[in-house]
Amino acid sequence: MTLIGQVKIILVEPAGERNIGSIARVMRNMGLSDLVIVKPRCDYLSEDAQVMAVHGVEVLQKAVIVDSLPMALEGCQRAIATTARTRGIPTILETPRQALPWLIEKNVTSALIFGPEDRGLSNQELSYAQRFVCIKANPEYPSLNLAQAVGICAYELYQNLNDLNISDNSDNEMNANIEELEGYYQHLESVLLDVNYLYPHTAAVKMEKLRRIINRTNLKSQELAMIRGILRQIQWAIKDR
Repeated sequence: MTLIGQVKIILVEPAGERNIGSIARVMRNMGLSDLVIVKPRCDYLSEDAQVMAVHGVEVLQKAVIVDSLPMALEGCQRAIATTARTRGIPTILETPRQALPWLIEKNVTSALIFGPEDRGLSNQELSYAQRFVCIKANPEYPSLNLAQAVGICAYELYQNLNDLNISDNSDNEMNANIEELEGYYQHLESVLLDVNYLYPHTAAVKMEKLRRIINRTNLKSQELAMIRGILRQIQWAIKDR
C-alpha cells in the first residue's frame, strides 16, 4: 500500500448514486482505494453508480458500510473534516493545499470526512476531526457538488505525495487514534462534571470547545495514557475526600 492509500475517504449519509460513482472514479484516478460510507441514503452499487465509476467500480465494490462516524474512524490517528461555512464554535478553516499533506505519513492511518449533499457535517460530526478544510470558491456561488469536492481534495493529496518530506516516525511514538481520544473525552467529561467545572445543561457545548483545543495538539498514545492517569488520580482523590 502506498502512503496515499492509507487515507480513508469517508462519506456521511450520501444521497446521490452518481455522486458516489464519480467519487469512486476519482479515487482510482488519484491512487485512493479506501472508501467508507456512513448510512448511505441510496444504492451505492446501483447501475448508475457503476456507470459513473467506470474503472473505479472496484473501489465501490470494496466500500465499507458502517452505521456511525466513530465506526468509520476506527483505527485512524488523524482526521480532517470538510465544511463550507464557519460555525458558532471558533473553527480554523484551511485550504486543501494547506491541510491535506498532514494526512500523509508513514505508519499513520488518516481520514478525510465529507458530509451529506444537503446539509454538510453537523457540529457533532465535525468534533471528531482535528483539522478543517474549506474549499474557497466564487462567493456568489460557493457550493460545490460532493463529487467535485472529493475530486479537488484527492488531487491535492496525490500532488503532494511526492513533494513531502515524510517522517519515518523513528521515535516509534504513534499518535493517539480516534477511539482512544473518544474514550479520553468521555473520561474527561465525567471528571469535569464531578468537580463542577461542567454542568449537565452546558456540558455538550463546553466539551465541543475543549475537543477543538485538544485535537489541535495531536496527542501521542503515551501522552494520552499519562493524562488519563492524572484523571484517574483526581477521581480517586475526590472519592477519598
